[in-house]
Amino acid sequence: MTDHVHTHEEASGSSSSVNRLALSATVHCLTGCAIGEVLGLVIGLWLGWSNTASILVAVVLAFIFGYSLTLWPLLAGGVAIREALALALASDTLSITVMEIVDNAVVLAIPGAMDAGLSSLLFWGSLALSLAFAFVAALPVNRWLISRGSGHARVHAYHHEGGRDLRHG
Repeated sequence: MTDHVHTHEEASGSSSSVNRLALSATVHCLTGCAIGEVLGLVIGLWLGWSNTASILVAVVLAFIFGYSLTLWPLLAGGVAIREALALALASDTLSITVMEIVDNAVVLAIPGAMDAGLSSLLFWGSLALSLAFAFVAALPVNRWLISRGSGHARVHAYHHEGGRDLRHG
C-alpha cells in the first residue's frame, strides 16, 4: 500500500482551493482562540486578577481549545494520540501564536478595555475587534502554510483520506 499525502503541488494547484482551505483553517483557529480568549479574560476579570494574569490564562486556554478542536476529529477518526498531537502542534501553533499576539495587543492598545468590566460595551467591543484583527493577521499565515503543504493541509488530508497514515516517506 502506498502512502498518499496532499503535497505542495496538490495544495497549491488551485489558488481558490488554497484560499478556501486557508479561510476554513483560520475560522477553525479563530473558534478555538476565541473560546479560550473570552473564557480566560472573563475568568480573570470576574476574579479581579491583574491584566497580566488574565491574559496569561486567556492565552493558555486559547492554545488548549485551539489544539483540542484539531485533536478531537483526528482522534475520532482513529488517528493515534501521538500522531494526532504532532499534527495539531504542527498545524495550529503558528496560527494560534499570531492570533494571540494580535488579539492581546489590540485589547491592550484600546484605553480602558481591560479595566472596563464584564458588563461594558468597551470590553466586549474591544474583544470582538481584537479577534477580527487576529483573524486578518492569521489568514495569510495559514495560506502560506497550506500552500507549502503544511499546517492544516496535513490535517485536511486526514479528513479526506479516512484517517490513513499520510506521513511523508
